[in-house]
Amino acid sequence: MASAHYNQGLEDYTKKLIDLGTGTGGDVIKVRLLRTSAYTFSAAHTVVGDLPSAIVTDVTLAGKVLSAGTFDANDAVFVAVPAGAAIDALAIWDDTHASDRLLAYIDGFSVTPNGGDITVVWQGTTPWIYKI
Repeated sequence: MASAHYNQGLEDYTKKLIDLGTGTGGDVIKVRLLRTSAYTFSAAHTVVGDLPSAIVTDVTLAGKVLSAGTFDANDAVFVAVPAGAAIDALAIWDDTHASDRLLAYIDGFSVTPNGGDITVVWQGTTPWIYKI
């Protein structure tokens, strides 16, 4: 599976229902660690309830930046991730509205947690986290 956007999230961008901005009124955007052994991506999934339970507390993205249709933020640090099977995907979602809209799915990596922190280092060049 390649990284992708969720269909409803893309539609909500076009309707201006999602605000990735950094100022007051900007939406709360979160990221969740996933195991592909426990989740199969579907572009038709719409809300965070379509994801498996969080492995560890979801991280709120800080330092959000929008530039030329790309989205970036500070690296995400997941604290004390319990040892277990490899983590090999992420889901990004909007936690501002009651619907908790899924936005993007990112894969193409693998890390085996050992009880320590896991830092997700976003790509240092465009498209950063992702391009809309």
